[in-house]
Amino acid sequence: MFASLEDLRVRLRSTRYVIDPVTLKAVYLAAEMKKPLLVEGPPGSGKTELAYAIAAAAETVVERLQCYEGIGEDKAIGKFDEALQDLFLRLQGDQFDDEWGGVHGRLHSLEFFSQGPLLRALLYPDKPCVLLVDELDKVDQAFEAMLLELLSAWQITVPKLGTIKAETVPFVVLSSNEERRLGDPLRRRCFYLRFEYPAIEREVEILGLRGKGQDPRLRGQVAGLACALRAWNMEKPPSIAEMLDLAKALEILGVSEINPEDRDLLLPLLAKTLADRRRLSMNAGFEGLIFDSLRYRDQLAAAESLIAEVQA
Repeated sequence: MFASLEDLRVRLRSTRYVIDPVTLKAVYLAAEMKKPLLVEGPPGSGKTELAYAIAAAAETVVERLQCYEGIGEDKAIGKFDEALQDLFLRLQGDQFDDEWGGVHGRLHSLEFFSQGPLLRALLYPDKPCVLLVDELDKVDQAFEAMLLELLSAWQITVPKLGTIKAETVPFVVLSSNEERRLGDPLRRRCFYLRFEYPAIEREVEILGLRGKGQDPRLRGQVAGLACALRAWNMEKPPSIAEMLDLAKALEILGVSEINPEDRDLLLPLLAKTLADRRRLSMNAGFEGLIFDSLRYRDQLAAAESLIAEVQA
């Protein structure tokens, strides 16, 4: 998928995805060794975005399986289209005379199989796709075990259809919010990455890459506000994507610095549960967050200034 580690770095940078050296090497090795990536961490820390950035860097598509409690193989792998099989029999059944074996084989082929994302990911003929199995921790152990054949032998066995082998091996990203501990057999087949919310320096870099002409001081304050909110024991800490939305909203409104008076403006963007809304609605609490955001911003600016002086 990628010519070299440097090629991957340049391509990911072109997608405006900020990646650390360890993650960069893990992605490259996973592509070269055809190993899945298991990425665990809190919601909104960039796990899903990694899969889409890799796909954009490789100029390919994402096949996404969104996991949820009770998901079955028919949603993940697919199932035979009984309505299409019945229509075929009614329209062409009389042409086969007594050759039931041929009819049966035709009916139970990929031609009459409605493919799910796992199967589609194996059947890309020219270039591998990125297979994203998102929020794998939501499924049970039986579903998790079903994935082992795919991740070990790059094939899927379906009753009546048979064993389907990969035409190209997909790049697999498995994400988990850690609602349930995933089993050891699956972990042994993967490279493991742990994602946390970014440090303020990295969040500033993300905001800079994704924003357009944003004031650097406001960018630093938004990143500082993200750090303050995530340390505030919120029910739903703001994700990276939500902070990007906040920065874009402030840019649209022409805000150059967040002040305590902006509380009501920011509530719909930052508070996504009733408990968080109530906490952010408290004047003293919100004023403290704004104070912390400015303190984080100024500390970062001072550190960058000191580094610049030393390098000069």
